[in-house]
Order: sequence, then C-alpha cells, then structure tokens
Amino acid sequence: MGILRHPDFRRLWAADLLSQLGSRLSMGAIPLLAVLVLNASTFQVSLLRTCETAAWLVLGLFAGAWADRVRSRPVLVYADLLRAVLLASIPIAWWFDVLTLAQVYAVLVPAGILTVLFDVAHNSYLPRLLERDHLLPGNAKLAANHSIAAVIGAGAGGLLVQWLGAALTIGLDALSFLWSAIWLRSIRTPEADPVKPERPDLRGEIGDGMRFVFRHPLLRPIALNTMATMLFQAAAGAIMVVYLVRGVHLQPATIGVLSMIGLLGAIVASAITERLSTRYGDARTLLLSSTGVGVAFTVQALTAPGWRVSWYVVGTLLAGFCIIVSYILQVSTRQRLCPPELQGRVSATMSFVGWGAAPVGSLLGGALGTTFGLHTTLWIAGLGTLTANTALYFSPLRPLRTIPTEPTTSEVDR
Repeated sequence: MGILRHPDFRRLWAADLLSQLGSRLSMGAIPLLAVLVLNASTFQVSLLRTCETAAWLVLGLFAGAWADRVRSRPVLVYADLLRAVLLASIPIAWWFDVLTLAQVYAVLVPAGILTVLFDVAHNSYLPRLLERDHLLPGNAKLAANHSIAAVIGAGAGGLLVQWLGAALTIGLDALSFLWSAIWLRSIRTPEADPVKPERPDLRGEIGDGMRFVFRHPLLRPIALNTMATMLFQAAAGAIMVVYLVRGVHLQPATIGVLSMIGLLGAIVASAITERLSTRYGDARTLLLSSTGVGVAFTVQALTAPGWRVSWYVVGTLLAGFCIIVSYILQVSTRQRLCPPELQGRVSATMSFVGWGAAPVGSLLGGALGTTFGLHTTLWIAGLGTLTANTALYFSPLRPLRTIPTEPTTSEVDR
C-alpha cells in the first residue's frame, strides 16, 4: 500500500478519486450536450473549453500568491461545494426544459474560477501534508486517480450519455464534488497558518514566483514546453468530439469505449513511473515522455472513418501513458526544487503558463476547424505538439540523467 498507509493522505486520495471521475464524466458529457442537445456549431463547442480554462489567464497568478497566504484545506472544501451547486443547475434546467447554451457558458466560467483556486490550493497542500521524500509516490497515487478516472470516465461517460442523457451525466459530477468535500473535511492533520508577509505586496509576490520559474535553468524549459504543448493539445481537444460525431459518425457510447481502451496507458503510467524514473533517470524519462505526447497527437490526426478509427485508440493510448509520466515528473520536480515559501506561487506560475494557453488553444482549434476543416486542424495540432519539445531538447535538461532533489535557493533571495 505504501503511501496509502498515511491516513490523511488516504483521505485526500479518496476525495480526489471520485471527484476526478465525476470531472471526466463532465468532460465528455458537456461537449456532447452541446452537439447533440443544443445543436452547437464547431466554434460554439470550442468556446466551452475556453470558458472552463479562461480563469487561468485572469486569476492564475493571483491564486498562487493568495494560496501562499492561507490554509489550503478550507479552500478545497468550499471550492468543491460551490462547483457542486453550479453543475447541478444544468440537469435541473434541462429537466424543466429551459436549458440553453448561454446557461452552460454561464456555469462553466465561475466553475473554472473555482477550479483554478482548487488546483493551486491542492498543489500547495500536498507538500504541507507529506514529507519531501514522500512527494513522488504521493503525486504518483494522485496521478493514478487521473488515470483511473480517465479510463472509467471515458467509457462510462459515453454509455451514460447514451442511456441517461448528457445533462443527467453532468449531475453525477455535481455529486462527486460533494463526495470530495466530505472526505477533505475529514482530514485530521492540522495545517499550520502560512507565514504572511509583514507588508503585503501582491504584485511583488506574484513577480517572485514568476522570476523563480523563468530564471531557473530547469523549470523555465519545462514551463515553455508545457505552454506550447497545452496550446496545441487544447486546439485538438476542442474539436475532437465534434470530429468523431460529425466526421467519423460515431455514437457517444462508441466514443466512450474507444477512449477507455486508449486511456489504459494512463493507468500503466501511474503504476510504473517511479520505476522508470529510478531505472533511467527522471530527467531522461521526462524528456522521452514529453516527446511521446507530441507523437501521440500526431498519430491521432490519422483518425478517419472505417478501420482508421484505430489510430484514435493508438494515439490516445500513447498520449495517456506519456502525459501521466510527464505530469508526475514535472510536478515532483517543481515541488522538490521550490522553497516552501514559494510553493503556491510557483505552482500557480506553472499552471498559468500551461492552462493559460488552453483557452487560447481552444479558440484556435475552433477558428481553424471552421476555416480549414476539422481533420486539417487535427494535423496542425498534432505537428504543433510535436515541435513543442524543442524547448526541452535545447535546454540544460537534455544532458542530465537525474534532476536535483533539494530546493533551489530562490532568485529573489540572491
């Protein structure tokens, strides 16, 4: 069981597991709701993902500075409860036959803000709960939740949409947030109040986090790679469901089953990342897994009707494996290299760089899909993701086998 013997980490893990599953159900159900129920256009569907992630551009950096000033667990609990209320409004409106695309947008924007606050607080909370040498196995277990949720949610999501409808499937996500809040509330380890600056300077504190990341020889290329990868990954993700429904003519249940098969790679990645890191070195493993993400999205662009649907499965399988390996190593690297007093701000900076590119990528995918067609856009996104790895290959990371395990002195203290 390893890290799961830690009782409060086990509670955190349980809270995360069903919450991730619910989020995966919504991730597939919301675009299907737009396409099948609300008859949305390609660009309107791409705006859904933009609404979900736009908060990273507006609040991402602020959230990091704020997270370093407050206890994380109350933020996690209240963010879960409020997201449950917001998402529950969608099946309620559908039940009374008053649901519109405008309401879905209006729900996703504040839900996206709460997700920013939750994710930054969540990343800041783990180093406060666990010792430094437990961070890698802790992140691996939480990444396993992502993987399990991705596989089960993809298959179950498509089936549930076909059986229950998209709106009721989204309602299950609302219930998952309630589950998460209950488990988080049960954590017993007291969380110390963070040391607050004597003279609060929000702009200066945000700048400290950004300077640490972009002056750091290892974190800077990782951040740039993440930004470029998320840009093109979001472009592909914004139109993929539309392409599979309208271009490849698949039913929701079929999309779910194919996605579930492909995402089995994510579960394998969660189980063996620590061993890969030990055997080959975390720096080398990170470099190869990031390259594999680009290859995977390029392979997905081969998807077409008939037997060529199998390319979607192959690409998703490889993407699921490589994304999880890369994610575990990136987060663990950041948490190890960052001083405790900068964890929230550095986490927010890295998330801002990556997730801040997502709404731009979603808009890009919708615009390219409308102008050049869905299949051509998948090729552009795949090749763009592949070229994103130049930031890592031309960096001090490339010759390394192992990434340092101790915090780096903050640039702002030099």
